[in-house]
Amino acid sequence: MERTQKAEAIKVIRDRFDRMSSAVFLDFTGMTVEEVSKLRDKFREKGIDYKVVKNKLVQQALADKAWSKGLAPVLKGMTGVAWSFEEPSAAARVVKDFVKENEKLKVKAGLLEGQVLSGKAVADQLATLPSKDEARSMLLATMIAAPQTFVRLLTIPARDFVGVMAAKQRKDGG
Repeated sequence: MERTQKAEAIKVIRDRFDRMSSAVFLDFTGMTVEEVSKLRDKFREKGIDYKVVKNKLVQQALADKAWSKGLAPVLKGMTGVAWSFEEPSAAARVVKDFVKENEKLKVKAGLLEGQVLSGKAVADQLATLPSKDEARSMLLATMIAAPQTFVRLLTIPARDFVGVMAAKQRKDGG
């Protein structure tokens, strides 16, 4: 690879890490071309960028980041990186589902907001984060709960008054 090509590749990798909301580092050793193609298709469906990268280029692209030293042990052997730009948990979810079908795929690490996550943390924590729509619905449910409770409490005195009047009417016989 020529120097200009390396510089361009480093620039592209740095740009993806700057724009991402999360990244998942994968080891795809032992997978067939067909299996890797299937994984790429699943990533593409969810809007996730996936690229097999050279470890040295990633190290050079991230050299100025404080958390890059935490990735040094991960950047060995064959490495694929899945970048999520919209939802932080999207790539981790796809990987978690794919690993159920194909155990050859290994999660090396994850990256979320400048914090390096272990492979286990990616599967247990990052993949279980709610999607944007789920988070919005949970927030909306929380915001609606207080006014609903308030309205319900406002109706209790009127309901109790009607109950008292009905009991009085039954007692009076008519």
